[in-house]
Amino acid sequence: MLAAVYHGPNDLRVEEVPVPQIGPGELLVKVRNASICATDLRILHGNHRKYSAGTVRIPGHEVVGDIAEIGPGLEGYTLGQRVFIAPNMGCGRCPQCVSGKNNLCANYDAIGITIDGGFAEYVRVPANSVAQGNVIPLNKDVDPAVAALMEPFACVLRGQDALHIQPGEIVLVIGAGPIGVMHVKLAKVRGAGRVIVSEPMAERAAQVKRMGADRVVNPIEEDLQAAVLEESGGRGADAIIVAAPVHAAQEQALHLAAIGGRINFFGGLPKDRPTITLDANLVHYKELIVTGTTACSTDDCWRASRLVNAGVIDLSDVVSQRFPLREALAAFAAAEDRKSLKIVLEP
Repeated sequence: MLAAVYHGPNDLRVEEVPVPQIGPGELLVKVRNASICATDLRILHGNHRKYSAGTVRIPGHEVVGDIAEIGPGLEGYTLGQRVFIAPNMGCGRCPQCVSGKNNLCANYDAIGITIDGGFAEYVRVPANSVAQGNVIPLNKDVDPAVAALMEPFACVLRGQDALHIQPGEIVLVIGAGPIGVMHVKLAKVRGAGRVIVSEPMAERAAQVKRMGADRVVNPIEEDLQAAVLEESGGRGADAIIVAAPVHAAQEQALHLAAIGGRINFFGGLPKDRPTITLDANLVHYKELIVTGTTACSTDDCWRASRLVNAGVIDLSDVVSQRFPLREALAAFAAAEDRKSLKIVLEP
């Protein structure tokens, strides 16, 4: 089969590899779509801790496909069934896993991260993934390219759960990449009164305006705080999502929040510079809640699938370009141009 294989930093090769063999309790899935995310870009450049020196592996963890083979002893699945694969597998025994937070398991595995993933014609779903409920049925009338976005959308869902957005509230999203756009869409579904977006890139600003933002501010050319105060009647934002890995944005969020506001540092900072200067008095006197969320649990993926399957939220315009697998290198280049939103590979 054809696959895009990581051989080292900046060395991704599209080559022929054997079709995975499956064992008892496992599934073989014929990949329909696999989307590229920022984690895959970090992998490409050798900046992911699970891709140590000497690793040769197929990335791709946002995967939708059709079941092509069912391992011995496995029931409840049918050949040809369309499925989304939630990537994260916890150990199943630690307090995080037992409480349903398998995304926080210290000894996790993940398709496309610790084992071969979906940038290939076929992907093997291991028995522990199947047993933990990571294989999620999809309606075949849902575009598989859109369905492949359910993993990042599940992360967005988890992030907003932490903020408890209420109908009519003022929501500020900092950053209009694919994650920021999905935050805008979900905040509108949840009844946000006004959604403000901070984005300096003209292309992305125009995109997010078309996709539902009520106001888009270029923070380089405009006073973001003045815009937030104007939109909120002088109160500030009730909920703020910092969806860009920008130190100054995290620091400024405390100033932009209303009294009793909630802030989610959704985008992680670079590991070589992970600290910011935080005005603790703003947290104290405004009674702010500052939180963070990372990745998504399997339950988050199931909830995201229900929203997408039911058509409650439309992610179709988040897909910017589609590439055949043989053009994986061009697809990765497009994913790095910062003009596109989500890039998908279609084996």
